[in-house]
Amino acid sequence: MTPEQQRRQSQLAFAASRAELEVGSLVDSPLPLDQLLATGPGSPWVRRHFAGGLTAEVYQLEVGGRLWTLKRARNPCKVRNPDGQTSFLNEVQRRAELQALKRQADWHAPLAGIVETRYASYRQGLLLSPWIAGEAIGEWDERRLLQLFDSLLALLQLGFFEWDLCPGNLLDDGRIRLFDFGYMYRFDPLRACNSNGLLTPQHHGAERFETRCYYAHLLHLERERGQSAALAALELEKRIALDCYRRLHRKLSTRGASATVLAWLDGIIAQWRSALGGGLDGLYLREAWHSHLSDLEDDLGGQTCTPLTLQRIGWLQQCLHECGAQLQRLELLAGRTPDAWRAQLEQAQQQAHEWQVSE
Repeated sequence: MTPEQQRRQSQLAFAASRAELEVGSLVDSPLPLDQLLATGPGSPWVRRHFAGGLTAEVYQLEVGGRLWTLKRARNPCKVRNPDGQTSFLNEVQRRAELQALKRQADWHAPLAGIVETRYASYRQGLLLSPWIAGEAIGEWDERRLLQLFDSLLALLQLGFFEWDLCPGNLLDDGRIRLFDFGYMYRFDPLRACNSNGLLTPQHHGAERFETRCYYAHLLHLERERGQSAALAALELEKRIALDCYRRLHRKLSTRGASATVLAWLDGIIAQWRSALGGGLDGLYLREAWHSHLSDLEDDLGGQTCTPLTLQRIGWLQQCLHECGAQLQRLELLAGRTPDAWRAQLEQAQQQAHEWQVSE
């Protein structure tokens, strides 16, 4: 049984039990529990209602002149796989652990980008946090990237692996804030690449950000400003990611990380350093193909497709048409013919149209 299979089995067993998991206290809650549970779009304390979430819906509350975030688990969840079905349990677990770490002097500043949790109850299906007066991130500049990778560095050192660093889970209020942990899992950073141990080394912290967020941003830049703008943005991100991974390597080495983990990080660092010194076109093609394909597989697996899913498919189809021979040389086609890939992408396009959900 893989580490991920073990995690799923454990979480499903907890969900089937009667055990409760709580974080924090309702002592300083703006509203009593019965009113929080009764909150709906028409409640007098509700200022905004965000109903588009796949695993939960969110309310902005105003009580006594102060704004709060109330997150309520969806029942049933719109994501049709075990990770989606246990995502709220997982988030409460991570909130408990992260809130405890944020109170420690050594980790208070490094985890400043992690949202505070006032109260959470798994069985009641609610989370209460101070409202983040931030904005969605449309452009990734140097300050934003530096802050995001600082948070990633802290989380990876502590053994938290965030699989879903998508735009909808990040806000900027002068600092990049992470506030959704439904797909953040524990792992041993000294012995594993991610929460699936050593089995999927292609997935790592920077790759998750690139796959779930940054390559969609680069796709937009390609369409609006051309390939040169996308390559310039990739160079900025890679320089910051390279510095982050060098620091991560030093910290894990000092703590006694395994030779396997250190060699794995060495390989990523060497690849990025070489690309930054000799041209990013090949790295862009390799990583964009991987990122768009990986995100497409996630969307299809959960039957949670959006217009962005279709844009990713379009990019993959165009890339296959224009760069098929190069994709084969880079061994990105997994031993399959271009015709087989074209047929697969056509089927994916049909499924993506069928499984469109509200963002």
